[in-house]
Amino acid sequence: MPLIRALDRFFRHEAAGGLLLMGAALLALVTANSALSHGYHTLLLKQFSVLLDGEGLSKPLILWINDGLMAVFFFLIGLELKREVLEGKLKNPADIYLPGAAAVGGMVLPALVYLMFTWSDPTSRVGWAIPAATDIAFAIGVLALVGKRAPASLKIFLLTLAILDDLGAILIIAVFYTQNLQTDYLFLALLPLSGLWLLNRLRVHRIAPVILLGIILWVLVLKSGVHATLAGVVTAFFVPLHDKFGKSPLNSLEHALAPYVLFLIVPIFAFANAGVVLQGMTFADFLAPLPLGIAAGLVIGKQLGVFGATWLVVRAGWARLPDGVTWLQIYGLACLAGIGFTMSLFIGSLSFSADYHMNAVRLGVLLGSAISAITGFTVLWLASSPKPATQAEGIPSA
Repeated sequence: MPLIRALDRFFRHEAAGGLLLMGAALLALVTANSALSHGYHTLLLKQFSVLLDGEGLSKPLILWINDGLMAVFFFLIGLELKREVLEGKLKNPADIYLPGAAAVGGMVLPALVYLMFTWSDPTSRVGWAIPAATDIAFAIGVLALVGKRAPASLKIFLLTLAILDDLGAILIIAVFYTQNLQTDYLFLALLPLSGLWLLNRLRVHRIAPVILLGIILWVLVLKSGVHATLAGVVTAFFVPLHDKFGKSPLNSLEHALAPYVLFLIVPIFAFANAGVVLQGMTFADFLAPLPLGIAAGLVIGKQLGVFGATWLVVRAGWARLPDGVTWLQIYGLACLAGIGFTMSLFIGSLSFSADYHMNAVRLGVLLGSAISAITGFTVLWLASSPKPATQAEGIPSA
């Protein structure tokens, strides 16, 4: 029983998601460089098929994780975005102006820094969006380790920034990572989409029909060439915020799904994608343009982008810092925004298919995210003093 109580306390802590991600990444790194390496990579390349009379889907396990499980991750992000727009942090435009500017700066500058290192290589240039993303669970987890030393308003600022960052990542994937478009499947996708629209209009209270149509939409979007994870976001937008009985299917689904995404799906993705093979690497490999560009984008680009955009907006008089937040704490938050991890690895998998390039991507993402996490935690710990006031705590959804 003491063990069960200890586990319950752990999973209720805000840092739990980030710590599990860290553990999954470490396990992947150890496995990929041990005697289990061959089995690890063989398992991820195992073909898994769902066929009916020879027709259907047949993909390696790694793609079922990246295209299937991550669609559930993006579904949760979609639920969160819709709720925040309709009744949360994104409802009032005045409240999103400052974190919105920080999010834009935190996406543009990392991409530019990355391109500075990779411009001479056309193959590497396609990964420009890799350092533009922020891992919300990891960043919030590190901030939670600072505890009450950091004001609650700083967490709200980081959450809003990360949510807008996720929205930016969704748009980037939709616009820049669609290949070999099959319009016939896109037209067929209008059928489940129409069904989702009708269910939303009727304010249905049952979730099962929405999920079923969402799965059909996912298959058709996958076949169309548009990245299938976007089907998860689209499906989420059609989940009613309030049904005809006044209850909230969206909130119920979000709260039910969040623990599975945070504590199961995202760690599985991290374990499958973070296995950097270090064998045979030299110091020169660490300084190659691709991993160095990603690491520099996450560390330098994010800090300059988030802090610089915030400073410009405040100094111009268009917004003010959140209550109780200092400039040094904003800098610490800008460092935390450089924890790309899940989203960076995901965009990396869309950018490159060769094992050599993906190994370099993993190396750059892990280095950049680790440096950002350590720097951000250190700055925030030194910049803040313990406060007796309590603040609401909760588990971030993704």
